[in-house]
Amino acid sequence: MAKGVNKVFLLGNVGKDPEMKSTAGGMTIANFTLATADRIKGADGQYTDRTEWHNLVAFQRTAEIVRDYVKKGTQLFIEGKIQSRSWDDKETGQKRYKTEILVNELSLLGKPGGGSGEGGGSHAKSNTAPYTATGAAPAAAPDYADQGITDDDIPF
Repeated sequence: MAKGVNKVFLLGNVGKDPEMKSTAGGMTIANFTLATADRIKGADGQYTDRTEWHNLVAFQRTAEIVRDYVKKGTQLFIEGKIQSRSWDDKETGQKRYKTEILVNELSLLGKPGGGSGEGGGSHAKSNTAPYTATGAAPAAAPDYADQGITDDDIPF
């Protein structure tokens, strides 16, 4: 059977302060929600915003970054994968289901409330890679004017 792809990209705002947990083995886990908005045109021709809520789970170093920097209202860019799980409810005995996004990468885009702060754009990977800031200005594109290359030389 061919290998499939399970990749999710989300850009939205955190719905409430993250809930932090630790396993008996010392693994840090962060659970939080992210709201994304979609604008749809109704039958009457008017546009309305529709909010979709996503349950997110981060582990290890990414969870620690969530704990230290993410609050209600923080704007995030998330790369992760979808996971669904099920369990039997202890009280009712009914089968329960939950769909979550397991965070692989996280970029902090702004302060809580949507304002973009200086030095924003921090970035973290879920595997045990260290936290790296990418808030520095991107390197300028090379300028080849001194070599006689102009826009007319570009084939597209």
